[in-house]
Amino acid sequence: MSDFVEIETGVDDIVVRLHSTERQVFGSFIDCNMSTAWVGNRFRIFPGKYGEDPVWGDGHELKIGEGATVSEAFSLPPEAFVRTSLPPVVKPEEDGLHGAVWFESIYQLPSDPSGKTLYSLYHNENYPSTLIYKPETGEGMSDDNWPPGLLGDSSIQAAPRIGIMKSVDGGDSWENLGIILEDTNDRMIRLPINKNYCFPGGVGDPSAIANGDFLYVFYGEYAYPRPFSATTWTSEEEASGQCVSVARIPLADLDNPAKGAKRWNGQSFSTPWNGAGRPIESLQIPRSEGGGGVSQGDEFYYWGPSVSWNDELQCWVMLMGRVDGPFWVGGKLFLSINPNKDLGEGDNSQQWSTPVEIINRPGHTLWYPSLQPDDSPESIALKRTCLKLGKFSRLWFKDMAGDEHVYISDFIVEFGRKS
Repeated sequence: MSDFVEIETGVDDIVVRLHSTERQVFGSFIDCNMSTAWVGNRFRIFPGKYGEDPVWGDGHELKIGEGATVSEAFSLPPEAFVRTSLPPVVKPEEDGLHGAVWFESIYQLPSDPSGKTLYSLYHNENYPSTLIYKPETGEGMSDDNWPPGLLGDSSIQAAPRIGIMKSVDGGDSWENLGIILEDTNDRMIRLPINKNYCFPGGVGDPSAIANGDFLYVFYGEYAYPRPFSATTWTSEEEASGQCVSVARIPLADLDNPAKGAKRWNGQSFSTPWNGAGRPIESLQIPRSEGGGGVSQGDEFYYWGPSVSWNDELQCWVMLMGRVDGPFWVGGKLFLSINPNKDLGEGDNSQQWSTPVEIINRPGHTLWYPSLQPDDSPESIALKRTCLKLGKFSRLWFKDMAGDEHVYISDFIVEFGRKS
């Protein structure tokens, strides 16, 4: 592997080397972080979408693929994926699962020797018609001045939230345990201010890792940091509460997690599940570099974090995309490092390095970067997944240019230190 580009991370002497390799193309549908887990001696992946979507169409693609190696699982043809049993989507006026879901991270219960007890962190998108507004409680979403969406002015935007499902059979079937993070209706950024054709607010595109007694959830925050009004809105105030954020929930509460996550408030994890927390400041893009509010469509922000622990370096690694324009356009991918193993001590969960660019493809839109383990004997023996990696891993991301949308891996990533 002599053909590589070395990138300094700005943290101690840590460097990332991108080695060009033969392209691997994922053959099935994916529109999210790729959730992975070893169940027994089979590497399982959970791509796809499930549920109700009145704009893009209902989803039935959330399925299981598996193989004896990582490459085997990622090389499966579409017909080799197996549909998993998921809870039904209920009517808008009923309590239960609404809208569409994507699995983003898998927490595997370490005390279950079978490896079959899994908790899936899911991204859940809804519209005012699928999560109707209830004035008496403030729950749901009102369609007042709702902005247009990704399909243009004739469509509407979805708003995301984050929940947890549980499986006790390795992912063959799932039980919905409820929503753990959500933004309230009064913080959605509406017309005439919203110009982004993306989200009006909400929390989504998460990545979760277990550390100590907690599950830490890194996610994109898209709402206004207080009740929104078009007459008092400012881009500066909006941007102050947005970008990649973190919340946590006790591992002991995962069987009853609804409304249980606490967001970082600038000093501690004490903001409620649906309150306005404080984002990770080092991951906010300064205005001098084009950063700003999500709603404007021409101001930059990072999104879609994918977090893993790196055994080689003994540090946390985060990959993320960057939105540079309306319709989620952005052709660059970035990496950040957190050297603090214990995320619960002080403000360690906030100590992420300034992101460095690792991929730049002008004219392309790049989404959902993640690192996946290689097929080395060491990685297979240690049952590495996207959440725990070693010196070498494969970089995967969704690459869109024109009508071609592919989920690909062009690089092996090597983590090391400057010699």
